[in-house]
Amino acid sequence: MPEIQRISVAALSVAVILFGLSLPIQAQQRYPIESQSEWYTSKYTKQHIIEASDIAGHQIRIFELHRVSNEKTRMAFSGTKVRESWVWGYSDSISGAGKNWGYGTWTLEDGNRINFEYAGTSQSQPAENGASVGTYHGTARITGGTGKFKGVRGTLVDLVEFNTDPAGGYNRASSKGEY
Repeated sequence: MPEIQRISVAALSVAVILFGLSLPIQAQQRYPIESQSEWYTSKYTKQHIIEASDIAGHQIRIFELHRVSNEKTRMAFSGTKVRESWVWGYSDSISGAGKNWGYGTWTLEDGNRINFEYAGTSQSQPAENGASVGTYHGTARITGGTGKFKGVRGTLVDLVEFNTDPAGGYNRASSKGEY
C-alpha cells in the first residue's frame, strides 16, 4: 500500500473515531411514577388457598385483583392516566409470613396497556372470619406495553396493606418509582 494511502486510511479512521466521540451522549429520560391507595378501589375477584400438609400453617394462595382508578388518580404514563389494573399473584407462606410474586397490567385511558411483574414478602395475621390481614413489601418491574409504550421499562417500590376477606377485603397499595 503506498504511503499516501496508508496516511489517508489512518487519518480517516482517526476522524471517524473523533467524530463519534464528539457526539453528545444522551441518557434515556426517566420519569417519576407514583400510586396511592386513595386513588382507586380494589377488589379480589378470585382467590384459591391450598393448605400444604408439610409444615403446620403452610399455605399456597393464588389470586386475581382488580383496581379501578377514581377522579383523584394522578398515576399516569406520559400524561395518560391509568384507568384500571389487573393483578394475578401467588403467595407461599408459613404462619402468615412468606414470599409473594406475580404479574399485572395497567390499562390507560387511551386503551394502551403497560405490563409489570412483582416480587416481595408479606406478613399477616388471621382475622376472626378466616381471612388474612397484613402487609406486603416488594418491588415491581415494568416489562413493556402496547402502542407507544411498547418498550417502556421501569421499577417501583411497593407497600401494600391487605385483607383477603372475599366480602369486604381490601388491597391498599402505595408505590413510587420511575419509568
